[in-house]
Order: sequence, then structure tokens, then C-alpha cells
Amino acid sequence: MTNPVLVELTRGPLVESIHRGSFAIADADGRLVASIGDVKSPVYSRSSLKPIQALPLVESGAAEAFGLSDEEVALACASHSAEPMHTDRVAKWLERIGCTVDDLACGAHPIRDEAIAADMVRKGLKPTRLHNNCSGKHTGFLTVARHWDIATAGYEKHDHPVQKAVAAALADLTGMNDDFPWGIDGCAAPNFAVPLDAFAMAMARMASPDKLPPQRATAAKRIVRAMTKYPELVAGTGRACTILMRAMDGVAVKTGAEGFFIAIIPSRGLGVALKIDDGAGRASECVMAAILERLGPLGNSEAAHAYARGPLRNTRGEIVGEMRSAGALESIKWSALA
Repeated sequence: MTNPVLVELTRGPLVESIHRGSFAIADADGRLVASIGDVKSPVYSRSSLKPIQALPLVESGAAEAFGLSDEEVALACASHSAEPMHTDRVAKWLERIGCTVDDLACGAHPIRDEAIAADMVRKGLKPTRLHNNCSGKHTGFLTVARHWDIATAGYEKHDHPVQKAVAAALADLTGMNDDFPWGIDGCAAPNFAVPLDAFAMAMARMASPDKLPPQRATAAKRIVRAMTKYPELVAGTGRACTILMRAMDGVAVKTGAEGFFIAIIPSRGLGVALKIDDGAGRASECVMAAILERLGPLGNSEAAHAYARGPLRNTRGEIVGEMRSAGALESIKWSALA
């Protein structure tokens, strides 16, 4: 099926570009309460998987055994900007579990924060694995391996017990068999492909986890609490996840590469999962903000609402168009979800 247009970019009187996509909104009982487009085909959730990838860290007792704070749990869910608030904490965490940067399986990549990247160039420094936006997630994997007293080498492999635990958690939350299609993410860890409706249900079960086994429910609550308490650690200064979470009360959101985005809404017991067909992050941010507007938790933050409908400017700062959610979203009876 051809997915509908979810985002339009205008210039002057014309729509210049469009982004197609799909999304699902589910509750913790497994009901699909709203959807647009193809929500049945498996898609990779990319970094939006991180709240589930963090479940073994907490429910295994590893987080407690190593005295992890909510800050470090937030970093386990992070796609961070490699600001000092991220890298300093991950470095200390690695030291606490008896590991080093060399134990991280993720590779080094350019730093997202331009000021920090420029400062490193001036100092003649190069990014390390610590600066990888997934270094917190990988340190979480290492922590589980340390706690279970198993090999840390190869922890990122699909058949390693840590990754099998992630797949088992995902299977439980989605109600699916754990034999998921999988591929290797940019950070070298496996990523699993799940239909949007099933992934939205998994997020809803983390939003309203009381029907989960007690250990998993406690872990889910702690992960959501950590993300919403420390959104700057989940993303970074000026990032969409940070701005959206700061605008809301207790709602966790997490972007993923290639236009994936999720939301966990405890006050409503809802989970949201969306995918933009062409992988555009700008479009996934726009659609997520538009959904949160319509569901009600977005608050009064102008910066947050600007993701749903915001101006496009030229190099002189003049407004020349706008990015906005498209009319396809109005096919949903949002009032029925209130």
C-alpha cells in the first residue's frame, strides 16, 4: 500500500516537498486505537528500541548491583550528542564496572554538537568510541554481562546472552515470537524489525506496565522515569527529544534513525510508533509533535509545538515557507481518544 502524506514543506504558495509515512497508537491491552498507513509490515525501530534494550539492565538486577543512578539508566536509552554531560558520565560508569572505552563495540563517529566538535579539532583530538551516541547503551550491555559474569567480548553479537535477553523482552512486550528479522544497527548491535502496531503496543505496555510481571513492570517504570527526569541525557541540548520531553509531564519519547519515533504516555496508557518512508528525521519529529498535540500532553511550549508547524527561513532569517503536518492526520477521530 502507498502510505499517505504526513508532512508538507511549503515555499511561497506551493508545497515543495512531502513526506509519506505511517503510525500506530495502541493501548496496553493490545488494542490498536488509531493508525494511518501500513502498520503491519516489519520495520526497524533503530534507536527507538533503546528503552527495551535497557530492560535487561534494570530487571536483571545489574543496575542495582552496580549502583546505577537514573542518570545512567537514561544514558542507556540515549542517542546522545557527546556533550561532556554525556561522555563524562559514561566514562565513570565504564570505570565502575571494570571496563574501558576499548571494551565498547560501537565505533567512533563525528560529534553532533558543533561547538564541541570544533573545540576538539582545535585541541587536535579525535572522537573515540565514548563519543558514539550509543555509548551509554553499549555500557549498559557491558554492565549486564559483568553482572551475569559472562564474556563481555562479543556482547554485541546476535547470539550473545545479552542480545537474546533484549529479543526476549521485545517478544514479550509485542506478543510475538522472538525469531524477529534482524539487521546490524549503525552502532554494531542487532536491531529487530517489528510491525508498527506491535511496537506501539510494546510502548503502551511500558506506559501502563501493571499487567506485566512485577520485575519487568518495576524496570519499565524506572526506565520511563529516568528518561523523563533527564531528557538532556537521553538526547542533548536543543534536540527534539529533549525539547518535547521537557514540554510534557512524564511522557517519554525516543527518536530512531531513518524516520522512526516512539512515545510512551503513562497518563493515557498509550504507546505511539511511527515511521517516515524516506527516513527523514525532520518529518518524524513533525509527526510526533502533531500526534502529541492532538493527544493533549504537549503543553504550552512554543519550541515543542514548532516541530508540528514551524517556519522555514532563508540565510537572512526571513520566513519563506513552513513545515507542517498534513491533512492525513485529520482522518483520525482524535476527540474519541481524549
